[in-house]
Amino acid sequence: MKIRRTALFTIGAILLLAAMAGCGSAEPGPANIGSTARAEITGPQGEAMGLVTLTQGSRGVLVSADLTGLTPGAHGFHIHETGSCEPDFSAAGDHFAPEGMEHGYFNQDGHHAGDMPNIHATEDGTVRADVFNGDITLESGEANSILDADGSAIIVHEKADTYGADAGAGGRVGCGVIVRD
Repeated sequence: MKIRRTALFTIGAILLLAAMAGCGSAEPGPANIGSTARAEITGPQGEAMGLVTLTQGSRGVLVSADLTGLTPGAHGFHIHETGSCEPDFSAAGDHFAPEGMEHGYFNQDGHHAGDMPNIHATEDGTVRADVFNGDITLESGEANSILDADGSAIIVHEKADTYGADAGAGGRVGCGVIVRD
């Protein structure tokens, strides 16, 4: 009887340990959790508008914006495919879309990895926003890394993004190249 109870206890302990080991993520997170990057945002005339900080999490990147000099209201806020803001912010290219998805959260075929929620400027033109983007990484060598060979940029648009197939966010009023800290 004692042997049987010991065997049951041992089997139970083994099953419990196996279950606990299986509770972790099936896919390990990036090795660089907590690493950061930044983009110093400037306006069309080169005026400083603030800083966007990007922090790697286990399942994406926290994008934190502290900006000034915007018109009150909503503004499109995106990661663009090329790390350049010269000469008129057009060098940043289109939205970051490594998987070839279309634009817009409301697009039934998916959205760009660089699509993010609108940010909202107060009456004095300041913005403080935290946005989580689970479609990007700061991990080098990954297909969805915004720190690839040609880099990426943060763009602030003059109007709100519609979240549809046509962004409708208007011109680019702020740009910053993303660089690793």
